[in-house]
Amino acid sequence: MNTKEFACGYLADLRKLIDAFDPAELEPIVSALFDAWRNGGRVLLMGNGGTSSNVSHIVNDMQKNLFLETGKALRTMCLSDNTPILMAWANDTAWDNVFAPQVECWAEPGDVVIGASGSGNSMNVINGIEAARRAGAKTFGLAGYGGGKLKTAAEHCVVVYSDNMQRVEDMHMIMLHMLFGALMERARAVSAAPAAS
Repeated sequence: MNTKEFACGYLADLRKLIDAFDPAELEPIVSALFDAWRNGGRVLLMGNGGTSSNVSHIVNDMQKNLFLETGKALRTMCLSDNTPILMAWANDTAWDNVFAPQVECWAEPGDVVIGASGSGNSMNVINGIEAARRAGAKTFGLAGYGGGKLKTAAEHCVVVYSDNMQRVEDMHMIMLHMLFGALMERARAVSAAPAAS
């Protein structure tokens, strides 16, 4: 198989996943993000490997771009971006425990915690989500395969039903950009509305 044939097959697979996706599944997450933005809440994101890169990337859009557009940032952070604290928790306790203590440190009622796991079974993400629920934060998951444990650990989990990790990660990035775009539209509308007299 040459590169073009492989690429065409890859894109065909991705189109099937896009066509099977129901955008309405994102509404609860967009609403929670909007509430956090409006009320000064935090958004904490976590993931492993390539998935970690996806959730790290979207911090840029949700924090900087919302600020530039509306004058108000969404207080967003990715819990895998601080390498020293990540390694300290992993070394001193266990890899399964790298996110939960950070969530316990930062999450408060009304905050939003999003855990992304391609397999849906990353225990550090599951433990972080459970810590968020104990803290009273709103919890959401992005998963692949069959959703794994994340499907039931989070209050709402969007599952990409594929057993190909790269396709799952592609879909998660698309979803994250859609979350940001929908949030931006909602925040822009509020910011543009005239103040009540």
